[in-house]
Amino acid sequence: MIKLAVFASGSGTNAENLIQYFKDSENFTVKAILCNNPKAGVLQRAKKLEMKAITFNKSDFVQDSFLKALEDLDIDAIVLAGFLWKIPEYLIRKFPEKIINIHPALLPKYGGKGMYGSNVHEAVITNGEKESGITIHLVNEEYDKGKILFQASCPVMAKDSPEDLAKRIHQLEYQHFPQIVEDYLRQTLLKV
Repeated sequence: MIKLAVFASGSGTNAENLIQYFKDSENFTVKAILCNNPKAGVLQRAKKLEMKAITFNKSDFVQDSFLKALEDLDIDAIVLAGFLWKIPEYLIRKFPEKIINIHPALLPKYGGKGMYGSNVHEAVITNGEKESGITIHLVNEEYDKGKILFQASCPVMAKDSPEDLAKRIHQLEYQHFPQIVEDYLRQTLLKV
């Protein structure tokens, strides 16, 4: 059984989607939601889904003693579902090629520090892009520079607001994210 920790900072729609997707899996389970924002909507979702939730602050997160929480849960892999902090090197070393992120743009465009949520969609629209999409990638020491596992695109319409584009991006996330996580970890950890 592959045990996942899902890190989230916001409303938690992708986190909930992952939890629901793996709920009845024979090979995967989401053990906990880890959140750096005590007011995040993901914590309400975790409670509703009867999912363990752990909150933490920046000073805890940058210390390698933070690993104890993951070791206590016997975590095999980490999935970032709208998590906004850079992952410390000690976590990347502990989970090499086992930390998966989703980004709301077609990397390498519109990645890096500060490129999240509506910031990404505003930049895509401002620059007159004809398409945007999602990138699911592994996490390394640099923001949004890890190996790309999957991309899916959608059109950017002439009259799109950032909210309009976000709706299409969210649909791609909900459609693809859990399956790509499962496929990658099945090949990597289960060797199937």
